[in-house]
Amino acid sequence: MPHTLASLVNHTALKLTVLAGEGHLDVPVRWAHASELIDPVPYMEGGELLLITALKLDAEDAEATRSYVRRIARAGVVGLGFAVGVNYEGVPAALVEAAREQGLPLLGVPRRTPFIAISKAVSAAVAADQYRAVTAGFEAQRELTRAALGAEGPAELLARLAAHLDGWAALYDASGAVVAAAPDWAARRAARLAEDVGRLRERPAPASSVVSDTDGDDRVELQSLGTGRRARGVLAVGTAAPLGTAERYAVHSAVALLTLTTERSRALQDAEARLGAAVLKMLLAGEPDHARAVAGRLYGGLLDAPFRVVVAEPVPAEEQSPGAADVSPGGLDGLADAMDSAAARTGEALLAVPDGGRLIVLVADGGAAADACAAYAAEAEARAGAQPRPRGRSGRAESGRGGTVAVGLSAPTGPMAAANAYRQAEQALSVARRRGRALVEHEDVAAGSVLPLLADDAVRAFADGLLRALREHDAIGRGDLVASLRAWLARHGQWDAAAADLGVHRHTLRYRMRRVEEILGRSLDDADVRMELWLALKATSASQGNDVPER
Repeated sequence: MPHTLASLVNHTALKLTVLAGEGHLDVPVRWAHASELIDPVPYMEGGELLLITALKLDAEDAEATRSYVRRIARAGVVGLGFAVGVNYEGVPAALVEAAREQGLPLLGVPRRTPFIAISKAVSAAVAADQYRAVTAGFEAQRELTRAALGAEGPAELLARLAAHLDGWAALYDASGAVVAAAPDWAARRAARLAEDVGRLRERPAPASSVVSDTDGDDRVELQSLGTGRRARGVLAVGTAAPLGTAERYAVHSAVALLTLTTERSRALQDAEARLGAAVLKMLLAGEPDHARAVAGRLYGGLLDAPFRVVVAEPVPAEEQSPGAADVSPGGLDGLADAMDSAAARTGEALLAVPDGGRLIVLVADGGAAADACAAYAAEAEARAGAQPRPRGRSGRAESGRGGTVAVGLSAPTGPMAAANAYRQAEQALSVARRRGRALVEHEDVAAGSVLPLLADDAVRAFADGLLRALREHDAIGRGDLVASLRAWLARHGQWDAAAADLGVHRHTLRYRMRRVEEILGRSLDDADVRMELWLALKATSASQGNDVPER
């Protein structure tokens, strides 16, 4: 049940008192918000409990107070909480009267009850209500799936759906005829919707509409079934009130399952995607047991062994190598097809979920789909003219610039650590984008050097700026300060060893380091300064190809 003003008033820890609007306490509260603005209406969405101390409002001015209460009531604010003993010792009579005129509940908030306590109570109740709705939706999804796989097929599914919605459900075929309904009397109600169903079938699937007429006391929603330009069927559900979150989950699940039964090819992929999205969502939310329950036999085998998380996204055209789009036209769709085909050939499970402009995939560690992902990325880079790089720890070839997709691959993991693996894949993807690579594995990022991460224009600009004065000094032939600094840092400040590397006397090197400090205005005794200078040298020398090996 939604949180209401009445439940807040009954909250023993808050000790709220009702000063007006006693007959309107059963309204749901969407949020609690504190505002001292004279006109908070532009920032309200409706359904809020507004908390005030009347810091700026003259709550004893009857006309000003009446105007204020009228505005917030019209904006959909469901209640007003007034802090007693903050700016006013009591609740001004003008405010109480204005609230009564508008029928707006006015709650007295004692001084010992902070507004944040009320906000937390509302937030906790909203979260609990959402959790109950999601849990009920997942349970309905499991029941509907079992029904769809049963001997009675759509008929049993419609019966379960109608019971969950506390309403009725009907299924129409491609011609618009009613083929099943639950309960039995719903067939007559569904037959009266033939014209509305016909109009919906003319729209490309998926499509939906809400039917309102005087023939019944219910609210009817129509959902088309199918993946092509013409619907293969229509699902109708009738309820006494608008669908809640849990009911909406149930309807969406029914749509997926009925599409599966009416269009076994692409509809099967769509249904799997819906189920896979739910499994992935629960895995990332730290609910592996629920994920296993929902995954069932479809994805259960994938979760029983180590798997990897793949996060892929398209590379913007301006970041692609010349000709990449021409030689690798598939992009994310091509990558998904390659992994799906590889998994199908070996019979391994694959969970692929489109997420906005990204593709998130769970693949078996060491399986055919993971190899297909690496091969696709390598081929995309090779066709774009990329040069192969040394092999990473996994043994797969790493490539250079090119391709139309960027892919991040996590380390092997299990259901309990899926959220961490997703973060690993995102981190690897970020590195792939920075380096212009098609595929980066998290294991290689974690095990490699930090120096490749410095291959960034902003880092190089910082390094050039830090060393510019020294390079300008060296350019006019007054000493080799940059090389001396690099040698001294590489030898960890050991004067004799660094001087020997340079072929100069140690006193000469000491003089040069003093000049470095004078020119830069920084002390080399500071460890942070030495670190910044070393990284600046590495960032610039790597791009120039004249780095000195560390000792």
